[in-house]
Amino acid sequence: MFNDAFRIKAILSTPESATRLFLPHSGLRERCSPLYNEQMASSEKYLKPEVINQIKRLDLRAQFVVRGFLQGLHASPFQGFSVEFSEHRRYSPGDNPDDIDWLVYAKTDKYYVKKFEAETNITGYLAMDLSRSMGYTHRQELTKFDYGICLAASLAYLMIHQQDPVGLITFDQKVKSSLAPKSKRTQLGTLLSLLSNLQPTGETDIGTSLIQIAAMLKHRSLVMVFSDLLVEPEPVIRALHRLRHGGHDVILFHILDEAEVKFPFDGMTEFVDPESDQRVPLDATNFRRDYLKTIAEFQDRYRRECFQAGIDYIGLDTSMQFDKALVEYLHSRQARF
Repeated sequence: MFNDAFRIKAILSTPESATRLFLPHSGLRERCSPLYNEQMASSEKYLKPEVINQIKRLDLRAQFVVRGFLQGLHASPFQGFSVEFSEHRRYSPGDNPDDIDWLVYAKTDKYYVKKFEAETNITGYLAMDLSRSMGYTHRQELTKFDYGICLAASLAYLMIHQQDPVGLITFDQKVKSSLAPKSKRTQLGTLLSLLSNLQPTGETDIGTSLIQIAAMLKHRSLVMVFSDLLVEPEPVIRALHRLRHGGHDVILFHILDEAEVKFPFDGMTEFVDPESDQRVPLDATNFRRDYLKTIAEFQDRYRRECFQAGIDYIGLDTSMQFDKALVEYLHSRQARF
C-alpha cells in the first residue's frame, strides 16, 4: 500500500473527456439586487478558467481577470472594498486635521485621513512551485500550473496598479530564481515575461525552499505561495511557521486539480506519480471513499495549522473562478493597516 502523500498525488495516466464543472461564484447572488446580479453575470465571464484559456497572452489573461474582478467589486453591495481599495483610515486624536479628506467627510459624515504612501504600500513576493505534479490536468482547460501562473499574473497586475512592489521567487527542491520587488510599470512586463516562460519540470522540496525564502527576506513582506502541496505536510508546516516568526504575512494558495478533489474515476485504473513515475493499478470505485477522506483530512490539516499560525489558507481547484484568490489578497492587504 502506498502512503498518504502518494495517494493524494495519484493521477490517472489517460484523461477522459467529461462535462466541465464550474463552482458557483458564491451564495451571495440570491441576496442581492437585480442590478447586482446583472453586473456580476457580466463580470464572471472574465473569471472563468475556460474563458481565460482562450487567451494565449499572459498579460491579456491578467487584464481580463482583474477587469472582471474590479467590475464585480464595483457592483458588490458589501462595504469595505472599492476600486481604490479603501486607502483611508478613521481620524484618530493626534492626527493632523489638515490631513482630513473633506470629500470623504461630505459623503460619509465621518472623518477620514488619507493614508501616507509608506502606510499603504506592501511588498509582495509571488512564490511559484515548479514541481512536475503542478503540470497535471484531468479534464479542465488549465493545468494546476497554468491556473497558478494566471493567478500570480493577476495579483502582480493588481499590486502594480496599487503601486505595491512585487517580486517573484521560483522553487522546486530549492529556490531556483528570484526577481527583486519593484512597483514600477516596467516591473509588470518583466514579471509577466518570466512567469510565461516557467515550466513545471522538477521534483519538489517545499519545506526547504520556504526556509530558504525566509532567510532571503530582510524586511517584512507578504509572501504568496502557489503550490499543490503534494508532499508530506510536516516540513512544510514548520517552514510556514518560520516565515511567520520572521514577521512576514503569508497567503497559501493550495491549488489542486478538480479531479484530485472529487476523484471522478471508476473501475480498474492505473495511477502514476508524475515525479517518480511510480505506477499503481487500483480499483478506483472501491478506493474512492478512502481517497476522499484522505484528501479532506489533508486540506483540513493545512487549514487548521494555517489558522493557528495566522496564515491565510486558500483552498482552490482548477474549476474555480479566479476572484476568490484576489479577494483574499485584498483582505490580507487591508488587514495590515
